[in-house]
Amino acid sequence: MRDIRNIAVIAHVDHGKTTLVDELLKQSGTFSSHQNVDERVMDSNAIEKERGITILSKNTAIDYEGVRINIIDTPGHADFGGEVERVLKMVDSVLLLVDAQEGVMPQTKFVVKKALSLGHRPIVVVNKIDKPAAEPDRVVDEVFDLFAQMDANEEQLEFPVIYAAARDGYARFDANDGNMDLKPLFETILKEVPKPQGADENGLQLQVFTLDYDNFIGKIGIARIFNGTISQGETVLLVKADGEKVKGRVSKLIGFKGLERIDIKTAGAGDIVAVAGFETIDVGDSLCDPLNPMPLDPMHIEEPTLSVTFAVNDSPLAGTEGKFVTSNKIDERLKAEMNTNIAMGYEQIGEGKFKVNGRGELQITILAENMRREGFEFCIGRPEVIIREENGVKMEPFEHLVIDLPDEFSGAIIEKLGKRKATMTNMVPMGEGYTRLEFEIPARGLIGIRTEFLTETKGEGVMNHSFLEFRPYSGTVESRKYGALVSMENGEALGYSIFNLQDRGVMFIKPQDKVYVGMVIGQHAKDNDLDVNPIKGKAQSNVRSSGADEAIKLVPPRTMSLENALEWIEDDELVEVTPLSVRVRKRELDPTVRKRTAKKEKFA
Repeated sequence: MRDIRNIAVIAHVDHGKTTLVDELLKQSGTFSSHQNVDERVMDSNAIEKERGITILSKNTAIDYEGVRINIIDTPGHADFGGEVERVLKMVDSVLLLVDAQEGVMPQTKFVVKKALSLGHRPIVVVNKIDKPAAEPDRVVDEVFDLFAQMDANEEQLEFPVIYAAARDGYARFDANDGNMDLKPLFETILKEVPKPQGADENGLQLQVFTLDYDNFIGKIGIARIFNGTISQGETVLLVKADGEKVKGRVSKLIGFKGLERIDIKTAGAGDIVAVAGFETIDVGDSLCDPLNPMPLDPMHIEEPTLSVTFAVNDSPLAGTEGKFVTSNKIDERLKAEMNTNIAMGYEQIGEGKFKVNGRGELQITILAENMRREGFEFCIGRPEVIIREENGVKMEPFEHLVIDLPDEFSGAIIEKLGKRKATMTNMVPMGEGYTRLEFEIPARGLIGIRTEFLTETKGEGVMNHSFLEFRPYSGTVESRKYGALVSMENGEALGYSIFNLQDRGVMFIKPQDKVYVGMVIGQHAKDNDLDVNPIKGKAQSNVRSSGADEAIKLVPPRTMSLENALEWIEDDELVEVTPLSVRVRKRELDPTVRKRTAKKEKFA
């Protein structure tokens, strides 16, 4: 059996996981000297590169002093917690990255809890020690307190600590020594990470923890071999989570080295490989020896907490900008997404309507963003929280919310969150004029708050949250304070009419934009909706008048990104998404139907 170590890199979003994996790849000699390598090379998807976040967990392998180290880079955002949970089962230890200035954050708590409960003993890497405001000693104490709070055992509490600056490619046993490479980290991995349990001589036990899809070979399961060996062309037994058994042949066996995937003939216990040849393979399924099947326990995956309706675009501008506009195309695309993304689910709820369930707004907007880039056109409704009933009591998801902000804004934010049913659990001064606030808040209260929060804190506040638990329903939550400016005409918007409407509120459109009846073209300064005419031109007469043609001054419109639009809309509105534009519209385009519906709801 080869000498193998399996580790996952876990941390809060933006604490430097992908950058660290970059440097490990470079300094292990995985890339040849003439190879040109991007920054954050593991973030391969276009949206990951743009936003600087990891969305899908990815694995790589490096060889260091004759030892194969399999590394899995995980997402740090709470919406992708499902990815992290599964990955932790596949590894024998974790590198826990903590920012030397920010310290322990909500997502750090979430991943640490999972890692400790599986019995892993983390290697704590205090990253970004080159920051001017870094306090590595305080952060190590915070991590120790967190471990103690999570009931870590004696062995887990004696965790090894490494101080690093991943961007500059160095790690140190002591924050102040002069070492300038990652050797201390490699040595700590080889010394502290246990070798995989299991042996090649035992019967085959392999479990799938993430999925991939290839147009030529179909579904691919990326899996860890816990016992035994597997070879290409071998017949094995697939045991599903519900106990169903299917015999099949391994059509392709793929190994990992650096960023490349290589076809291999055979692999043994402890290895992480990709297996093809099983059409029904799913996350948590086991591949076993057909003569003596011993499947592994299926995985528990946390349930979705939010749902959003995707529907066929039925606006007057439908089909003018996208390639795929029909319901069966949207259905196919959602089905393909569910093939590889098991933290989400969907069902058809009516003609051309699909309900998509996920872990958070970000996860759902990223699916929508990917679809619009592929040429799809569709409408999305306002995100809704999934409410379930337990013993006749309505239960809703609650989140743990942590906010870092300048002291002078804390009063306004506490008041704003109070209206959204948040309970403050902690308030800690962070020094340098900053305060950290901690809340427990219904997930409903977080929908649509990010933009308001950034405005209130003048862009200086940082907000993070992770799922806590389901609790009894907490009544109605305050939502948007302002009404909408709704177009009452079809046509092209004119500068003259936009200029006259500017006093009414904030505009979302500019001259020459196409508008239609029922499209929301701005935010009203008051709390009611207002029907306006954005296509009215200036009436010309044949009499000259002095000062009639003064230059009109237009305020730049607020550009609505997909996320902003989803946060902004109310229940009676939809976001129309096409490859070229994101528009906000009323669910009922006809103003008389709209008023009738509103009246009915009021009396209901």
